[in-house]
Amino acid sequence: MKILEIGPSETRSRGGMAEVIRGIRESEVLGGAFEIDSFPSYIDGSLPVRLLYSLYGYLRFLTCYGKYDLFHIHTAERGSTFRKNFYLRKVKQAGKRAVVHIHGAEYLTFYDGLDSRKKEIVKDFFRQADLVLALSDSWKEELEHRFPMKACQTLYNGVDPASLQLAVSDPAGCRNSFLMLGRLGERKGTYDLIAAAELALRQNPGLKLCLAGDGEVDQVRALVKEKGLEQNIMVPGWIDRAERLRRLREAATVVLPSYHEGLPVSILEGMAAGKAIISTTVGAIPEVVGEENGILISPGNIPALADALLRCSSSPGLLTNMSEHNRKKVEREFSIRQMHQQLAVYYRQTME
Repeated sequence: MKILEIGPSETRSRGGMAEVIRGIRESEVLGGAFEIDSFPSYIDGSLPVRLLYSLYGYLRFLTCYGKYDLFHIHTAERGSTFRKNFYLRKVKQAGKRAVVHIHGAEYLTFYDGLDSRKKEIVKDFFRQADLVLALSDSWKEELEHRFPMKACQTLYNGVDPASLQLAVSDPAGCRNSFLMLGRLGERKGTYDLIAAAELALRQNPGLKLCLAGDGEVDQVRALVKEKGLEQNIMVPGWIDRAERLRRLREAATVVLPSYHEGLPVSILEGMAAGKAIISTTVGAIPEVVGEENGILISPGNIPALADALLRCSSSPGLLTNMSEHNRKKVEREFSIRQMHQQLAVYYRQTME
């Protein structure tokens, strides 16, 4: 079976979707059973660059799609869905099968804000798919409730624990160090985290926080400087994999106080590296993080976030227990191997 993964470029875009696509294409589990290629439909850049590349990508797709049996279409909210709708329509016109994988953390909010005409386009997008993949059981229920579709299944994101072994360290030895990975901005709770750190520093001046990622980097740096927190909060911007492993090794806790999420790869990476988790009760996060392996708060609750930072920094025993639970949990439930084994089942079922 020849399968084409359609989504953001593995090399010219940042974010979770590109990482998932790369993992599928390079998978030993899937590679032994299927012939898998990836097709970049999008790259990061200015609006004109993105629009021109999107048009170029679709025209290029029209010259090559005929040789594939199954199409795995990765999409998020806003323009991503409308772009992928062109691909899905062409695939179905050719009588071929397609899996639509919903990654967008704000997908339902995006849909609710559309006018009636655009809502019908999105509904038709779901209706055409042979299988819709959701990032969690709760997402699956929401999508099934909102959209007409032939079939919907859960596919949790996965990580490779072996690739994160270099990031494992003694949490008690770095209990004052916290790390946030991913896009910086309001949706991810970055500004809440800075406010919470400012509160927590009054009780523990030794706290260190690293905010690593793309997005509103300049605005975040300006706020840190305005508050005089440069000695405690570092904002390196986007970091490559080697630097990410180093930053993980130096931290005891991964923090992600988001307002909207699916199943963040940064949390799974933190768990695989043996870090405690501080996050929020949104998306699939409560399905992954419980009292035994992290601390969950309501999004926007800055005092609770500050208390969580202080609790982790003052409890080396708690950090050690969470570290052990997280490494075991990823091996047991959220390894990339398990993800790909489940995906192989879905691919075969879709083609039956």
